Amino acid sequence: MNKDVVMFNPPAALFSRIKEKNKMRTLKTNRKSGFTLVEIMIVVAIIGLLAAIAIPNFVRARQTSQTNACINNLRIIDAAKQEWALEKGQQTTATPASSDIVPYLGRAGSAMPGEPLGGSYTINAVSVVPYCSIAGAPGSTNLTHGAFLTQ
Repeated sequence: MNKDVVMFNPPAALFSRIKEKNKMRTLKTNRKSGFTLVEIMIVVAIIGLLAAIAIPNFVRARQTSQTNACINNLRIIDAAKQEWALEKGQQTTATPASSDIVPYLGRAGSAMPGEPLGGSYTINAVSVVPYCSIAGAPGSTNLTHGAFLTQ
């Protein structure tokens, strides 16, 4: 064959390749983007698993912080009670009223601190540690949040 001859009638095999390429282009452009149902279900399952792990930890952290707040309040009350007894020259058997120890609460404020779970504090005598009504007295079986001071 002569190289200078231009073919006006190309072979049929050439057309079939062009049609296949065009078909592949149209398949690629016609495909819609988005998530399948399976992919969405997997994401929802992963989020559910993370929530199942995280929620109990949040509940435990909240309970721990409430217990720590109660213990801190008991320490403040006990320190104020001891300071009241020293300043007023009271015996260890004396029991101050809450209005007696309010001036000794320091930065805790000008009122008795509140119990985090809505209970109340029992001040007791100077020689006895205060306790929380929700946690109960030291040694009791009512352990809602287990906040106790020890002697």
